[in-house]
Amino acid sequence: MKLKDLSKIEFWVATGLYGFAILLLISNSGERTPNHTESLMKGANLHYSYISNYLFPELFRFSILYFSFLLLNFCILPALFKPKDRAMAIIMLICLFLVTGLVTSVVYTYSKEYMFSDFSTLNEAYNYFFLRGFSYSTWLILIIGIYAALKKLIIYFNDNDSLQYEPNNRMKLEAVFGGAFWFVGLLLLIAGHGNFAVMLCWTLVTCSTVCIIIFSIYYLIPQVKREGKTFRHYFWKICLIAILSSVPLVLLALLYNNRAEMAVAVIAFHVPTQLIVSTSLSWFIYKKRSATHAELTSLKTELGRSDASLSFLRSQINPHFLFNALNTLYGTALQEKAERTGEGIQKLGDMMRFMLQENLQDKISLTRDIDYLNNYIALQKLRTSPSSSIVIETQIDEQLNNLVIAPMLLIPFVENAFKHGISLQEPSHIKITLQTKESTLYFDVQNSIHLKGDNDPEKLQSGIGLQNVKRRLTLLYPNQHELLIRESATTFFIHLTLQLQRNS
Repeated sequence: MKLKDLSKIEFWVATGLYGFAILLLISNSGERTPNHTESLMKGANLHYSYISNYLFPELFRFSILYFSFLLLNFCILPALFKPKDRAMAIIMLICLFLVTGLVTSVVYTYSKEYMFSDFSTLNEAYNYFFLRGFSYSTWLILIIGIYAALKKLIIYFNDNDSLQYEPNNRMKLEAVFGGAFWFVGLLLLIAGHGNFAVMLCWTLVTCSTVCIIIFSIYYLIPQVKREGKTFRHYFWKICLIAILSSVPLVLLALLYNNRAEMAVAVIAFHVPTQLIVSTSLSWFIYKKRSATHAELTSLKTELGRSDASLSFLRSQINPHFLFNALNTLYGTALQEKAERTGEGIQKLGDMMRFMLQENLQDKISLTRDIDYLNNYIALQKLRTSPSSSIVIETQIDEQLNNLVIAPMLLIPFVENAFKHGISLQEPSHIKITLQTKESTLYFDVQNSIHLKGDNDPEKLQSGIGLQNVKRRLTLLYPNQHELLIRESATTFFIHLTLQLQRNS
């Protein structure tokens, strides 16, 4: 997932939760049902106002949480990693800390007015409330900061494919995902004034779930598969692990809260979570990953065979002799004033040189790939130029931005257009546009469609090239491309958006 897309999701999720909380407060305001604060206020012989003692304090508290998250996650914390913006980010962080602490402290004086009678002096009460307010501000900034750090770590692993696919690093990445999930839940509990016992139970159950899922994916399920056992055998092993792991969790819970209710709550949440969530989720992830691994292995095998065939072909052909022969034919065509023939031979030579040399590289200059594309289009124009009913339009921008691309990634779309879009008997058209903006490539191909005859050997072979290029895009540019294909009765259209890298 792109960072921009993740930021949009974060913003709308946070905004949705904030809006839901505000809506809930407003909808409950008409009912005026007694709450805990009201009972405490009346117990202290104080006048209770739903608006000033509950509604407004809660609105301010949710607003402070929402806007603090937006400022920290999208403005302040990202700026801390940029040296030129670091000083301003620190100033904004200090201001946010002071404003959040001050507003929260004032909110406490209204929502917890019943506590004033517990202190001997007014100053002592205000000191207590302001200490709690600034403590809340500190914890809020710390938790959101940890969330942002976890997110940055996830993005780092996700953007480095070589790190992402190593088993140890992938295990670390999944542990980070689990940690992020735990922090989000903890943040929601803090925002809702959750009880400490609930936070403790959430922490113990979530952490044990993450550990059991990772253990199942990398050790337990592979062992079950090697033994030839089924899901039922794996399920009973998870049952045993869930029961045994309850013992240390209960002991940890009792260290912080020496009550039998806490132990019962941990067991009540822990065991069902492992049997329902951990078992099904880890099995699903393992099966999905095994299927992907099998597909990659199959593709690598096919690519290995193709490389071996190409290497054999190259060993049979002497490129030096081939290019000399083409140059000789080119010179002869110019002597005989066959300019179109000479132009065609020259472009064919350039294409064969590309096929035998640069096509073997993982990444090549976008300029060279476009040269091959232009040579192919020029040869096709030579072939179709006698027919006035064939219109071929190209708008391919010159590339000076030092971008690199996997070779032969664009040509299948153009080949498909000439294969199915040209008829020497009927009006035909092809339009090809290619342009780049910064590191993004935009590629469009539109062509007419002509049905093949029943005796045409290529009638049943349509779409094979496009299927292959779709697989290559998925493997080479995961989450970095968008391919749209539209087809009507008379027109075929593709639009490819591709995120490229610059040549280092």
